[in-house]
Amino acid sequence: MPDTQQLRRLSGEQRQRLLRELAEIEREAALGSGSRWKWDALLVAIAGACLGLAAWTGYLAVSLPHWYRTGGWRGAWVGFDVALLAAFAVTGWAAWRRRQILIASLLVLSTLLGCDAWFDVVLDVRTAGFWGSLAMALGIELPLAVLAIATARRLLRLTIGRVMRYEGLDGPVPPLWRIPLLGPAPGTPLRRLIRARGAGEVSAAAPSGRRRSAGG
Repeated sequence: MPDTQQLRRLSGEQRQRLLRELAEIEREAALGSGSRWKWDALLVAIAGACLGLAAWTGYLAVSLPHWYRTGGWRGAWVGFDVALLAAFAVTGWAAWRRRQILIASLLVLSTLLGCDAWFDVVLDVRTAGFWGSLAMALGIELPLAVLAIATARRLLRLTIGRVMRYEGLDGPVPPLWRIPLLGPAPGTPLRRLIRARGAGEVSAAAPSGRRRSAGG
C-alpha cells in the first residue's frame, strides 16, 4: 500500500485516475448479491402500484358523485395542518443545524404544500371561499413549494458535485435523471428477479442432490 509521501509525489492526473479507480472498486464492492433482489422487488411493486392506481383513478373518475357530504371534516384538515406544521418544523431545524435530512424534509414540505393548495382550491369550487383559496395557493403555497423543490435540488447537486470531486471526476454536475444511484445495478428488474429465483431454487436443491448421491 503506498504511503503518504508516495501519494504526494503523484501528479494531478495520476491522483485523479487513482481516485476514479478506487471509486469504481468501491462501487463494485457495494453491489452485494443480497440486496439486488430487494431493490428489484421494490421496483416491480412500484410498477404494479402505478398500474393499479391508474385503473382505480379511472374508476373513481366515472363512478364518484359530483357532490358528497362527509363527516370528520375538522379532523381531516386539522390533522393535515399538524403534519404540515411538523414538516415546517423539521425543515427549519435541519436548515439551522445544516443536516443532510434537510433535502428530504424540503421534498416532503413541497409535497404537502402542493396537496394543500390543490385540495383548498378544488374543494372550494362554487363556494364563497374559492377566490381566497386560489389567491392563497398562487401567492403563498405554490411559490413556497417551488422554492422548497429548487432548494432541495440545489443541495443535492452540491452534494453530488462534492462526491464527484472525491471520485476524481471533473466537469459540471449532470442532470439528476442521468446520475445513477449507488448500489443497485442497471437492467430489467423483473428479468433479474426471475433469474435470482431460479438461481435460489438451484442452490437450494444442490445440497439435497449431493446427499442423495452420497447415500446411493
